[in-house]
Amino acid sequence: MFFEGFERRRIDVGEVAINAVIGGSGPPLLLLHGYPQTHVMWRKLAPVLAERFTVVVPDLRGYGDSDKPAGDPTHERYSKRRMAADQVAVMRTLGFERFQVAGHDRGGRVTHRMCLDHADRVERAAVLDIVPTHTLFSRIDRKTAYGYFHWFFLSQPHDLPERLIGGDPDYFLTCEMNMWCTDAAGIEAAAMAEYRRCFRDPRTIHASCEDYRAAISIDLEHDEADFAARIACPLLVLWGAKALMHRSFDVLETWREKALDVRGQPIGCGHFLPEEAPEETLAAMRDFFIS
Repeated sequence: MFFEGFERRRIDVGEVAINAVIGGSGPPLLLLHGYPQTHVMWRKLAPVLAERFTVVVPDLRGYGDSDKPAGDPTHERYSKRRMAADQVAVMRTLGFERFQVAGHDRGGRVTHRMCLDHADRVERAAVLDIVPTHTLFSRIDRKTAYGYFHWFFLSQPHDLPERLIGGDPDYFLTCEMNMWCTDAAGIEAAAMAEYRRCFRDPRTIHASCEDYRAAISIDLEHDEADFAARIACPLLVLWGAKALMHRSFDVLETWREKALDVRGQPIGCGHFLPEEAPEETLAAMRDFFIS
């Protein structure tokens, strides 16, 4: 429905199979989605990018139509290290040993870890509307905690958030997205219906909670172990000028602390840049990945 002319693949990467759509030709470009969405969030950009790139648009493990393994006591199965390894394996299976990558929200955190763990694979990277995970937790204040309450709710022990969200997943997803979006018209009814379809799966609810449990535990351990490491490839940082990260952080500066070659700009929208401001987001990404 959303990616006309793209091939749909289910790619076995070992522990899980990853759902993805692939289209276009040219240098490989991987696009990673965020919470609580799926690969469909890239529907407005991917077809245009496919005019210049071979575009690979997967669902992260635990989301969309990718596999959703049960969590483990250490939450390692949903660590950004494991999720990044999934996507590197996807690209290798498709024949791409090196590639460019962009990640929004959770996908941006997977991108950050990928740039550290697989520096030889990533030529260029972009992160959309996030600051580094360790930075967020270390500098949290009342305003950020209030706006990002879901970080602390979803990371509560199993199965408190799962039961509460599962009581009315459509309501929870809609409230979350409306809270972060400043132009609801950017997320049309068909896309919202697809997000709801995927989010209704109890396994998705559990997996997304595990994603956030990992963020507050094992992901921080990995970040602290690599605290002095810097992203070596060129990094593009885009963020919503009407979103919480813009109000709470000097977003570009937080990434200059983590990368050697950083550039970026705010986009005039809320959290969902590729949907709320697709043309401006596309222009910035295309210029960066083509240069």
